[in-house]
Amino acid sequence: MQLALAAAATARGRTISNPWVGAVVVRGGEVIAQGATSPPGGDHAEAAALRNVDARGADLYVTLEPCAPFEGKRTPSCAQAVIGAGVRRVFVAMADPHPEVAGKGMALLRAAGVEVELGDGFEAAVQLQRPFLKHAQTRLPYVIAKFAASLDGRTATARGESQWITGEAARDHAHRQRDWVDAVLAGSGTVLADDPSLAARPGGVMSSRQPVRVVVDARGRVPAGARVFEAQGQVIVGTGPEAPGTWKKAIAATGAQVIECEPNARGINLSQFLGALGERNIMSMWAEGGGTLLASLIEGGHADEVWAYLAPMVIGGDGLAAVGATGTKTLLDALRLSDVSVEELAPDVLIRGNTGVWSPKLAQP
Repeated sequence: MQLALAAAATARGRTISNPWVGAVVVRGGEVIAQGATSPPGGDHAEAAALRNVDARGADLYVTLEPCAPFEGKRTPSCAQAVIGAGVRRVFVAMADPHPEVAGKGMALLRAAGVEVELGDGFEAAVQLQRPFLKHAQTRLPYVIAKFAASLDGRTATARGESQWITGEAARDHAHRQRDWVDAVLAGSGTVLADDPSLAARPGGVMSSRQPVRVVVDARGRVPAGARVFEAQGQVIVGTGPEAPGTWKKAIAATGAQVIECEPNARGINLSQFLGALGERNIMSMWAEGGGTLLASLIEGGHADEVWAYLAPMVIGGDGLAAVGATGTKTLLDALRLSDVSVEELAPDVLIRGNTGVWSPKLAQP
């Protein structure tokens, strides 16, 4: 199952609206094949692992329940493929939450005489699939709020100097996260201050697969010539009725999609905007700031994780705060993360954790 989970991780962010799944075929204690989910239209993990191997009497380890046939399905049923291959036993990490599957795949296997065991690797599989599970359950993107800051929580000096607070290892780590998420989000202030491309460049190399670049600009301040509109891939801009019509036309002329949302005190209705992104099959989002946008995401209960890259420097209180005002009055009101981990990215550290605003609605087998 550990091999299956590792295989699933290689497909993370590469399967559009499908979950990323791994499968391993074992006979006589020896691994004879492995597979991972392909983009829509391609093989699912089970089919990829079973292709071109004799799996009669073998065991199959898979990180998600093999799918059952249902109306409108684009690929053959994995449960039927497993039965046809003559697999003897199937070890499943977690049941598929998709209402068209939800236990039907395992029932199909058992009805055909295949032995099925559920729960091996459950917690690791759930952790890996959190973006898919949130989107499946809420139709909203899984949002990771990210910032790079000094030890005292400043992302720039009072004059706006921010490049670079963190070192090369931390910056490359962030690019590797951009490389798997469906979208990268930034506010208009960040785009105006830094003119970022928001492209994924893991290892300093432009990734062949780029996330959707998303900008929130309620008032129409970002120029059509900004770098975010130049890199390959799709761009979505969320704006409000206050933005000039001529600006919206200019942004649309770059090829970007403009989504107009209801206004609110902080800019636009983020619940409405995130809902629109979820309907466009954006399951995971890396939110890079600035402080006003991150505060809105956190205060509105939209952030699922927080990733803080902290550098061993102190800027002082006149610097720009990583997260703006959230209305927190007491320590009891403060957001406290759970499942916290700390990773050294010398000379910096990454502290990350879950907000707990959303959690998977799955019972431990």
